[in-house]
Amino acid sequence: MIGVARRWGGFLRTNTMVAILAAILLGGPAFVPPSLGADQASAQDAWWSALGELCGRAYAGALASDDPRDADLAGEPMVMHVRVCEPDRIEIPFHVGDDRSRVWVLTRTAAGIELKHRHTHRDGSADLLTHYGGLTIEPGTESRQDFPADEYSRELFVANGIEQSASNVWSIEIVAGERYSYILRRPERYFRADFDLRRAIATPAPPWGSDEPAANER
Repeated sequence: MIGVARRWGGFLRTNTMVAILAAILLGGPAFVPPSLGADQASAQDAWWSALGELCGRAYAGALASDDPRDADLAGEPMVMHVRVCEPDRIEIPFHVGDDRSRVWVLTRTAAGIELKHRHTHRDGSADLLTHYGGLTIEPGTESRQDFPADEYSRELFVANGIEQSASNVWSIEIVAGERYSYILRRPERYFRADFDLRRAIATPAPPWGSDEPAANER
């Protein structure tokens, strides 16, 4: 991913110079494309690289928070499978018991890293609440990235009568060789699932509605 970052940096420098020259010749203000700061790019490159190291593997997890609203998940086996790995996109199905409806979709963009939640029914049709998530707005760290709910998600939640979710912030922590944590928080709400990275487990069945081969099947 460092090579990708360098190519993006070169692209920005070249296009910035072209934009400034055009502005001078046309007598207008110069448009400078947005870009990641050096610190943000460095932290996110390291985090993305750590996530990529998990490609093709599956890990067992469990509920690590104690909110009464998640009582039905306590004791349920959880599995994450880093199933689809591309230079700028990683998909991680998140299974809870026999429920294979959830996929975390992470995408590298020029502005940061985006997390989206894809929810699919057993028959492959999309759930009413799907594709919500957010984009990083802070550099984060090499081990943690935070994703505040974006405009699409806020509007989706309000339209479906769950306005409280509009303030959601999702986080993913990766402690290499030890732990992967998925976290949801907002005022008076906290959910956390931890996955043990010390030992990979057998690859689970694909998520519902998936027709894309897993990374270790290509």
